[in-house]
Order: sequence, then C-alpha cells, then structure tokens
Amino acid sequence: MLSNLPNDLLLNILDRVGTLDAIRTCILSKQMLKLPAMLTRIFLSVSSIPGLHDRVVITSELLRTNNAVHHVTNSILSTRSPDIAINKLRIRFILTQDDSLTIAKSVAHAMAARKVDTAEFEITTEKTYKISSPDDLVRFGKQFNDFIGACPDAFAGLRCLWLRNMRLGELDIPNILSTCKLLESLHLTYCDSGIHSVLQVEHALLVELEVDYGKFERIELICLPKLQRVSYTGWYSHEDPLHFGFVPQLSKLSLTKTGVSSDKTLELTRLLANVPSITDLHLDFRSEKIWVLPECPKLLMTTLSKLQHVNLDNLPEGCDLAWTMFILEAAPSLKALCITVWDHWCIMATDKEFRKENGFCEKADVKWKPYAPAFKHKNLAKLIIHGFQPDGNFMRYIRCVVEAAVNMAEISLHDRKMCGRCGDLDPEIKDKVCPSRYPYTAEERKRAVDGLGLALPALIHFPS
Repeated sequence: MLSNLPNDLLLNILDRVGTLDAIRTCILSKQMLKLPAMLTRIFLSVSSIPGLHDRVVITSELLRTNNAVHHVTNSILSTRSPDIAINKLRIRFILTQDDSLTIAKSVAHAMAARKVDTAEFEITTEKTYKISSPDDLVRFGKQFNDFIGACPDAFAGLRCLWLRNMRLGELDIPNILSTCKLLESLHLTYCDSGIHSVLQVEHALLVELEVDYGKFERIELICLPKLQRVSYTGWYSHEDPLHFGFVPQLSKLSLTKTGVSSDKTLELTRLLANVPSITDLHLDFRSEKIWVLPECPKLLMTTLSKLQHVNLDNLPEGCDLAWTMFILEAAPSLKALCITVWDHWCIMATDKEFRKENGFCEKADVKWKPYAPAFKHKNLAKLIIHGFQPDGNFMRYIRCVVEAAVNMAEISLHDRKMCGRCGDLDPEIKDKVCPSRYPYTAEERKRAVDGLGLALPALIHFPS
C-alpha cells in the first residue's frame, strides 16, 4: 500500500526517517527503488541501535553498521544527480581510519559538485569516555587530527560539527575552527586540550557553541560576531568557566552544573559584564548546590536589562525559593519565569560517605533579603512551576511573585516531572522520596487556590 502513494508524499515520509531505514523500505518495491536518489534530507547514523553513547564498548555489530554508513554515503553521493540538491546531509559515525576517510571524501566530492547545501558530522570514538584512559583520549585526538588533515575539503564546507571523547592539542581546536570556515554550530562532549587548559574561540560565522564536560579551566569567547547561543554543562574550573569577549549577538545562555562545596559561586555581574544582550537564561542546578549568588539588583540591572525568559531547573526540594526574586528585581523586561523544583534521584549522589568525600552539600536555604520590598514588575506575565506542592514554601513564593508582577496573566502549576529510570531505583532510595501532594481533584485544587488568596484566581492553571 505504501508504494501506491504519490512520489512527493513518499519522499516527504522518507525524509523524516533515518536514511538507512528509508533505503530498506524502498528495497521492498521496484517502484520505490529510485526514491533514495531523490531524498532531499539524508541522515545516516551508526546509532540507529539505541544507546550508542551510553555503551561501555563499541560492539562488532555497531562497527558493521558504521561500515554500512560509509558504503551508503559513498553510493548515494557518487550517483547523485546535481539537479537534485541535498538540503541537509547529517552523518553520525565512529572514528575509524578507513570508514571515516571514505565518508569525508564522498562528502567533499559532493560539496565540490554543489550537490549538498548543508552538511553535519557527529563523530564519536571506539570507546566511551567512561572507559577511556587519558592515553586513549590523546590517541583519539591524534586520530581526529589525522582525519581532518587527510580531507580538509569536507570540513571546509561543514555547517555543524559534534565531537566526542577526545583530548586535543592546545592549538587543535582553533585550527579545526580555521579549517571549518562555514561552521555555524560546534558541540564538544568530553573534549578538551588537557586538564586545566584554556580554550580560545574565534570564528566569523559560528552561531552556536555547546560544551559538555571536559577539563577546560576556562573557555574564552574572543571574537564571535555571529554567536547567538552558548550552552555549558559540567565545567571543571573553580573559577568563572566562561569569558565573553566580542559577542554582540549572544542572546541565549544555558549553564548546567552539579555543584559541590568547593565550587565557586558565580556572580552574574562579573560573568555577564560584556554581554548585556542576553534575552534567555537557563540555569540547571541538578538538584544540588545553588551556585549563583543573589546579587544587588541595582548592580545587575544593566547586565540583565534585556532578559525576557528565565528557566531555573532542578532546584532542590524543601529549600526556600525567595532568593530567585533577585532576578525579577534586576530584569525589568522579564516576561516569563519557569522554575522546576525536583530532587531527581537518578542524577544525584545518594551514598552518604561518597557525598562527604566528594564535597556534596547538605540542603540549605540561600541567604537573601529583598532590596526593594515594595518593588513592582510591569512585564512579567507568566509564572510556570514544575514540582508544585501546596505547602507554605510554594504558597509564599507565588504570593510574593504575584504581588510584584502587577500584569501577571498566567500561573501554571505542574506536578513533579516524571523520569522512567527513577522506577528502577534502589528501594532504600525510593523510601527517601516524599510522595507528591499535588492537587489532582477539583476539591484539592480549589483548596490550593483559596489558600493563595489571590485577587484573580482564574489566572491559576493546573495542567498536570
């Protein structure tokens, strides 16, 4: 029945699945055999098998799939008619000498023939970071340098590059950026240039930078005139993890960190001194220490003057939320504030001795006092809370926000977020999880609304 559909509809469907799956589907019908050569979006991935990056070792099955990716890449691109351009070519593969080089050369030839508009590489290694020694990481870095040196033309046309599990030389990443002249997005996962190394980034066209883990002491964004989005997860430094130079278009910043007692508390006035253009700010505390200092709003107001959306994620349960009010006082343009309160046991260290030895903090309220108790906010229209419980902590906080936000239009109160893996927790850990008291019945919700005592109760919604 599928083969009876018009070609344009079939192509629309096939463009939405992995290309290897699309080819397998087309083999089933003679009428569909010509369609792979007409696809405008091609996604070839070694990890059609789920969980590639969580695996301890790369299996022979994955290496065979990797080999298939290089054969299909070469077949599709070498026989492709220049009259049918590929709008987006995305290839996810394991870094091996022969397969990787074949993929890169095929892409380079297709770029030279103007068969590809946008190309993306996602490259991982034969071992995951968890079982890679420092020598392994250095070897993977050298392997990648040899790879890019053997086929620079493929990288010269890349728009997106994602690297995993590599320790590169001090100048290697700047050299990679110099080779990838059209690059718009760079994603580094468990990559660095050595423990406590400093990464300096300059690029004329880079729009997005995402760094997950690695052992950089600091990342210096020297000159990035097109940069709009930065995300940094799990920095290693005990100092400010980022230094912002010339980044005039930077508008979105996301920081994620499992804080311990030795970690420096970040001061936004210092961190963001050169970037008053931030409109979206996402801070994820991973249910542990709050690593942002509630500063004087008067000092912050210039820095956060354009801030419109704030997401404070994974705040620890049971702690006072009042400290977050400093953001409202310092960000007059703020339109939406989203807060998630959650002890996410899947990502938390639970063993008491381990927590003590590694500097994990016990729960404590963040010290803060209002600088202008009677201040009013004219632009905040939406408050979203995930993990709402009808207790004094949440009720006081909502009343405080609403009292300040004179034009509040919507308050959405959700239950705790759900995680499928939390069901597999050790029974001893499960016993520590307090049952949710989220109001699900009409009577419970009426009681919660009445308890808030707001002048406009219709603003409150319970989507969960």
